[in-house]
Amino acid sequence: MLRRDRRPERTGTPADLLVVGLGNPGDEFKRTRHNVGADVVEMLAERHNARLRKGKEHALAGEVRIGDKRVALAIPLTYMNDSGQAVAALARRYGVAPEHVVIVHDELDLPPATLKIKAGGGLAGHNGLRSIKQHLHDDGFLRIRIGVGKPPDKDRGADHVLNRFSKRERAEIDVTLEEAADAVETIASGGIDAAMNRFNTRG
Repeated sequence: MLRRDRRPERTGTPADLLVVGLGNPGDEFKRTRHNVGADVVEMLAERHNARLRKGKEHALAGEVRIGDKRVALAIPLTYMNDSGQAVAALARRYGVAPEHVVIVHDELDLPPATLKIKAGGGLAGHNGLRSIKQHLHDDGFLRIRIGVGKPPDKDRGADHVLNRFSKRERAEIDVTLEEAADAVETIASGGIDAAMNRFNTRG
């Protein structure tokens, strides 16, 4: 009787990767600079015909196969500053260690439409990353950083990330979002070093 839950073993089998796209929930935040991470995960779900469903982890989540890898995709439904609550719960659900968590997020320190990948490191003042480090008790997670540019005034960073891109920037950022989705697939199929070698040399 105690082993009755053994049959649906797949739900208890660890995922190879957990990919989380950061953003704020709600239509008013869609397509803003702060939500580029969420846009990438939506794109991946579409590419792989996955449906992201709301779960008890305060996130939309689903699973895809990329090559022979089981990859969990998720978008927190918390606000950006509380992203870590959802990420930690998702990491527990999918049995994924921090070094197999990929966070896709906006980056003020990179020019618009620039893409960079790294493992661990500083938080660059990003409140979503700070929350994730706090809840995972680890900063070794992988990051796919999408440049959204610095605000014209240093004190207006919060307003800047909640703004939408100009028409010219939008055309460029849409290409970068596709490349970020490609980068996730490269991490899944070839590892973080392969992804950094392929994408960090651009621009």
